[in-house]
Amino acid sequence: MSKSNLNTQIYLLLFLVVFVISCSGQNQSISSESSSTQSEVTPKADKQIAEYIRHVFQDKNGGLWFGTNNFGIAHYNGDSLLYYSNEEGFGGSQITGITEDSDKNIWFATNQGVVKYDWQTSEKGEKLFTNYSDLKIFKGGHFWSIYSDSKGIVWAGTGKELFRFDGKNWKPFELPLSKDDAKNGLLTNVVTWSISEDRKGNIWFGTNGNGAIQYDGKSFIQYTEKDGLTDNSVDNIIEDRYGNIWFGTRHGGLSRYDGKTFINYTENDHIGNNEVCAIYEDKLGNIWFSSEGFGVYCFDGTSFTNYGEKQGLGVKAVQTIFEDREGRFWVVGGGGLYQYDASLDYLVGLGKSFFNVKKNGAWK
Repeated sequence: MSKSNLNTQIYLLLFLVVFVISCSGQNQSISSESSSTQSEVTPKADKQIAEYIRHVFQDKNGGLWFGTNNFGIAHYNGDSLLYYSNEEGFGGSQITGITEDSDKNIWFATNQGVVKYDWQTSEKGEKLFTNYSDLKIFKGGHFWSIYSDSKGIVWAGTGKELFRFDGKNWKPFELPLSKDDAKNGLLTNVVTWSISEDRKGNIWFGTNGNGAIQYDGKSFIQYTEKDGLTDNSVDNIIEDRYGNIWFGTRHGGLSRYDGKTFINYTENDHIGNNEVCAIYEDKLGNIWFSSEGFGVYCFDGTSFTNYGEKQGLGVKAVQTIFEDREGRFWVVGGGGLYQYDASLDYLVGLGKSFFNVKKNGAWK
């Protein structure tokens, strides 16, 4: 990626600061100690936080949450790493989504339903979690997405239906798909892979074969391959700082929509594989995205830079890309938790830019 001399000097200075701190032995370590209220059944795979991490999220209090594939949720509160699963009253072992509402409650989509973490009651030592798994409502569905919007509504999607929570009750929410989809029987079998919101307050739903659906609170617009979208199975949707909407798809690569036209980036021209599960815009405006088997790519608006095993990234099946408020840049998936150190790019020319953060590893 092209960077100015000023940026190079800044990152060089940052690297020197990090180097001095590490030589002084001042790096903070993640503590894996667990109190009597936390599960003793924690991952043992080479002391990884988890062998497979699906999601990473930072709450408004600064805590980090790592959603694992089979060990429930891991919470790093700045001092210790604590695990919550069924033994602690947390309804789920696989975490597929995390969001936070305006009251600082944390919501989780799991393989057993939806879980709410109430930070206020946890401060008082009372019940931490509320589990929503009513079979009459959810019909035992495995949840794949969750999102708390600006209006206070929590949305959650299963393998067959979409639901929303108004503060008291969960209710099904039907997406009015096209007539062709209804004829093909897709209307009653909609996996909502992702839910997000743009700056105008529109809610976006990424589906498994029905394309992307935009909802403004009153009406819907559906975008499919007929409109220029690269693939109808949409895994992830984000809006960048310029108002462009990006779509990561299961079979067609990456699409960028400027409100009028789609520009598509596929394995035929720009990336290694068309399965794009994760997309993220960093603080500099670069667009990061996954490509199955090829780690991640960074698009600076002009060119693509690939980061894979040669750069230290041991995650091929990337699930989430995330930059926290401290500027730590995370990539997670099959292979554990990895952090990106940008200073290494400029000093050694795309060297070992990623390092694996384990349970007792250095925490920069």
